[in-house]
Amino acid sequence: MDDMKIVSENKQGVENAAFEIEEIASAKSSDDPQPQSSGRKRNPKVLSKVSESISRTKLAFKTRSLLIKRIVIGILLAAFLGFLITACILNLQRALALLIITCVVAFFVIYDLIKRFLGKQIIHLFSPVSSYLQEHSRWFKWIISFLALVGLIAWLVVDTARRPEQLISFGGLCLLVFLLFIFSKRHRAVSFRALFVGLGMQFVLGIFIIRTEPGFQAFNWLGKQVQIFLNYTVAGSSFLFGNELINGIFAFQALPIIVFFSCVMSILYYIGVMQWLIIKIAWLMQITMGTSATESLSVAGNIFVGQTEAPLLIRPYLMEMTKSEIHCVMTGGFATIAGSVLGAYISFGINPSSLIAASVMAAPCALALSKLSYPEVEESKFMSEEGVKLDCGGEQNVLEAASNGASASISLVANIAVNLLAFLAVLEFLNAALSWFGGMVDYPELSFQVICSYIFMPLAFMLGVDWNDSFLVAELIGVKLFLNEFVAYQKLSVYQKKRLDGVEEYISGKKQWISVRAETLSTYALCGFANFSSIGIMLGGLSAIAPKRKSDMAEIVIHALITGFIVSLVNACVAGILFVPRESVDCARYLNNSAFNGTSGDLFTCCENLCDSVVTSGNGTISFIGQWSSVNQSVTFLSNCIGLYNNSVCTL
Repeated sequence: MDDMKIVSENKQGVENAAFEIEEIASAKSSDDPQPQSSGRKRNPKVLSKVSESISRTKLAFKTRSLLIKRIVIGILLAAFLGFLITACILNLQRALALLIITCVVAFFVIYDLIKRFLGKQIIHLFSPVSSYLQEHSRWFKWIISFLALVGLIAWLVVDTARRPEQLISFGGLCLLVFLLFIFSKRHRAVSFRALFVGLGMQFVLGIFIIRTEPGFQAFNWLGKQVQIFLNYTVAGSSFLFGNELINGIFAFQALPIIVFFSCVMSILYYIGVMQWLIIKIAWLMQITMGTSATESLSVAGNIFVGQTEAPLLIRPYLMEMTKSEIHCVMTGGFATIAGSVLGAYISFGINPSSLIAASVMAAPCALALSKLSYPEVEESKFMSEEGVKLDCGGEQNVLEAASNGASASISLVANIAVNLLAFLAVLEFLNAALSWFGGMVDYPELSFQVICSYIFMPLAFMLGVDWNDSFLVAELIGVKLFLNEFVAYQKLSVYQKKRLDGVEEYISGKKQWISVRAETLSTYALCGFANFSSIGIMLGGLSAIAPKRKSDMAEIVIHALITGFIVSLVNACVAGILFVPRESVDCARYLNNSAFNGTSGDLFTCCENLCDSVVTSGNGTISFIGQWSSVNQSVTFLSNCIGLYNNSVCTL
């Protein structure tokens, strides 16, 4: 045992220690009086040569590790390229998504290589042009601003001629921005560059996602893929809880999705995919809006992670950030939702493409409105991206990252569960108390939702929601602000299900569901953590990172909450300006193949489209306009639609 201790204290390397252990063991076995085994004795010289060979091999691998790494990467890239070409040859339509993703990644990789090796030469080459633009930058800004204003006015005149509700959404956007400017902390310090560029980026993203066919199809495809991906949670939850529980009980259906998504996000962070995406988005916002590197990184991170996880990306710099930058970090957290809870909302039946689009569009808007609400008056230390690096986790391998991600979601799942339990119970008690008070004046229908509806009804109408739907949308906005967005989305899913199930629009004078446009705008308006229950979460998370700035954080958190709440409303206004009804299916063919024995989103949309094309003459006969005028079975389809939806789609 003494010999073994001496060997273990030897610091000359693993190979020497192992060799000495073997020598001691060999010497002891030679002195042992017990009979030797029939096996061949170990030769110390042979062991020494084997050890030297292993050491040389390790050294060779170590000195040529970069070359070996490049060879392996080259082989993998060649194999992937061959696979991609084969897939495109066999079925281009099927491989189109993979081809587009590959092209986007290749573009950024090539850009990074050019920037690293030829960046200085390119900057030097275009330095005369850059100098000229800087000298005349004021004129260029005025010209670009004028052209943008003229283009916006012309587009609004042409586009809103047929849909005046879009003009209401534009008026709502202007009103919300003007209100923020009135209550701005310092009016003269407002960065109008950040404001207009940020809103412009949000508008351009909205046009691409909502109006253009490639953007709409891309986000629609992405939403479906996310939905399919999240359905893999069923494999784990059904094993633990059984199919009956996960199909009928919310806690076993929606909450396991959060665990799965958190695990996947942790793996993506370990691999470096999320950092790469966040850096690219933050760089784009920083160079266009003139914001600092730290606040841009945090807001970009909020697209994917929550209000307390995103600030961890800039943990080393939070102590030295200005109040305006901290306000921006808070606003980004309040204006977006975490990717983990995104899956839970999708499980409610909320449109996944609208949720993803809302989260992406909120990032530049949060930066813009934060700089309007709380302008920068201090000197930031992080205006350059040089020296600012993302703070990453310390996991050693993929398995540890997956385990840590799943474990980290436990507190989030528990927090959501207990908050839902508490808020719904408190809401029920509050409604009972209000109903008791209302009954004293012959109004027992008084409830918290009714009060919210009356308070936020004008605001909901300014988003571009029809006046008949604004009462219910206002209720959702109030529930989101005073309780949380989880309860509001759950209520929205109830309205959506009633519409798809063909429930009568009005029962006893009370509206049962809202239109597709109102559902879409509500999805955007509710997409954010801006509620009073999130204040403690935000303060607790940030003060743990930078305890010396706790007083500054407490001073500006309410301001950031209101700004984040308005960001979500502005997001809904932009969606309202751009929203147009779309037919995702060929309705004539779809209704021809439909048995009209069940309800679905496509069936409801097609029946609604058919009813909108009906023209009734003075003698009571009906005719059809548009595509339905040439469909022979239009009358039969109309009769089946009315019978299925109990006159909730249209009444003739």
